[in-house]
Amino acid sequence: MERLSLKQKAYEAIRHKIVSLELPPGAVIDESALIEELDVGRTPIREALQRLALEKLVVIVPRRGMFVTEIGITDLQRLFEVRLELEDLAARLATRRGRPEHWQRMEEVLAQLDDESEETDNEILITIDGACHEIMYEAADNEFLQDTLSTMYALSLRLWYYSLAKIGRMHSTVSEHREILEALKAGDQERAGALLRAHITSFQEEIQDVMLGTATPA
Repeated sequence: MERLSLKQKAYEAIRHKIVSLELPPGAVIDESALIEELDVGRTPIREALQRLALEKLVVIVPRRGMFVTEIGITDLQRLFEVRLELEDLAARLATRRGRPEHWQRMEEVLAQLDDESEETDNEILITIDGACHEIMYEAADNEFLQDTLSTMYALSLRLWYYSLAKIGRMHSTVSEHREILEALKAGDQERAGALLRAHITSFQEEIQDVMLGTATPA
């Protein structure tokens, strides 16, 4: 049990470093440095890195080492074309399978948004957005879908961090979850799916503009 907890600790810590760009795209992954910093053994680190490789956040090159996966416009497009369909599916399933406690939790998360201000810290906005998606995935009650979307969300979140300086505040985008929540609570599959599609598409367009150099400066 202790070994599993150490592996999870290593996985979560390294994943956060990659997603938040503390370990930037293309960076060499130094196992020894991670062992010392995270205070865990080599086996949990390697198991965590193997898992992150399956999630497309790490690239393992035989005889050369391990690297943080690069970020490219083609990967962006392929990621979002799949995520768009799966988020729509999750929303539709959640309208049928979600329970009042799911929506209560989402309301509590969204209560952290200050409607009177656009100055909410971006880290808080990221946390709110992630929590709303995770609650919806849980409400969809399909572990295979939940695991897949959680992995895709991490890849999308790395793109958010990558583009944050140029796209600025995302308060209005995160606030879209209020309307999504109302559709989920009402059991309106069509509206919930359509709102999720619009939410994901808007986010994709913002990121794509940054990567193509066509974004308006924040």
